Amino acid sequence: MNSKISVPSRSRTTLDSIEGDLFVGRRAVIVGTGTPPTLKVSGTVYCEGANIFECNLSAGNLEADGDVTVHGNLKIENDVKVEDGRLEVYGKMTAKRVDVDAALYVTKDLTVEKVDVGGSLKADRNVKAEDIDVGGSLKAKGEVEAEKIDVGGSVSIESKVDITKLDVGGTAKVGGGKIRKVDVGGSFESKDSLEFEQINVGGVVRLTSKNKGGDVDVGGSFKVEGDLEFKNIDVGGKVEITGSGEGCEIDVGGKVKTGKSLKLSGNLEVGGKAEVDEEISAKNIEVGGVLRSRKATAEDRVEVGGSIITVEGVTAHFVEIGRRGKVLGPIKADQVIIGRDAHAENIYGKKIVLRSGAHAENVYGEDITIGSHCHISGEVQYTGELRMNEHVLLANPPQKVDRLPL
Repeated sequence: MNSKISVPSRSRTTLDSIEGDLFVGRRAVIVGTGTPPTLKVSGTVYCEGANIFECNLSAGNLEADGDVTVHGNLKIENDVKVEDGRLEVYGKMTAKRVDVDAALYVTKDLTVEKVDVGGSLKADRNVKAEDIDVGGSLKAKGEVEAEKIDVGGSVSIESKVDITKLDVGGTAKVGGGKIRKVDVGGSFESKDSLEFEQINVGGVVRLTSKNKGGDVDVGGSFKVEGDLEFKNIDVGGKVEITGSGEGCEIDVGGKVKTGKSLKLSGNLEVGGKAEVDEEISAKNIEVGGVLRSRKATAEDRVEVGGSIITVEGVTAHFVEIGRRGKVLGPIKADQVIIGRDAHAENIYGKKIVLRSGAHAENVYGEDITIGSHCHISGEVQYTGELRMNEHVLLANPPQKVDRLPL
């Protein structure tokens, strides 16, 4: 038959094993027996609050109305519920379901199915759970494995993670690993390589080392100190990748910068500047301001409102530079449009149009149209038809040739 053992308030009691339930009065201290000291309770431990267990504690359930401290391992078969208080475990902790109003602190490994903490959750070692719900902050020094983490304030995990869904209202920092879906209201940072399927962050994202993932949607800035493989990037402000980037599409309101190459199977759309230290390639490249790279290649179109600055040139089916724009490096395309009062160097194409007031060094094409007040400082060679408006300044007479230079 199950028994009920009661411990008076403000007492210090030594217990061994209880077949039944344990009722602990307020501010009572429980000491176990054996080495290490241990207390086993087959039923439920009820604590009135401000209780200390100077031993390992195992029980079916733990219920408390106030603070509980366990100086040892805590092993609960089913549920832990602490109302109006905090639970501190100076050892390992295991349970199925944990509900703590104020705070939970575990110095070693924490293993649970579901944990719900109103204030803060802190673990000095590893954490393994299916569902973690914290109102304030989550801090873990060890590795964290979870299906779902939902934190209202901040998350700080120093080691690697394996998380299906991370949902944080404020800021989140992890030590690398795998996260299927990241949803953070403020900022997100990974200190080591990260694998992900989706990142959705309102403010700032920082990744480190080699990273591989899917879609990125960031309201502010996105920085990768290393390399990145991805599907689609949509960023309101700035994207910076210190290494190389490879993916499908990038849509950025401000600036894109990579320290090495940028390879896209889809489109690049940038409102401001695109700076790629090595080669950039995409299906379409559309830049509102400046495109700078060692070499730029597009399967279809390159459209730049400001300037194109390359060493080895830009190659595409269609290239257009906007009004008053500037092109440094050769252009090679089937169709080329140089905007009004824009400047270009060497142009190679099938159909070339220089709008009014444009300047170029050398123009080589099949069909060439030169608008009024244009200036060609080098030579013009064509194989098909040349059309020139009035007031065109040519340094040399145009030449119709059978073959154009490469």
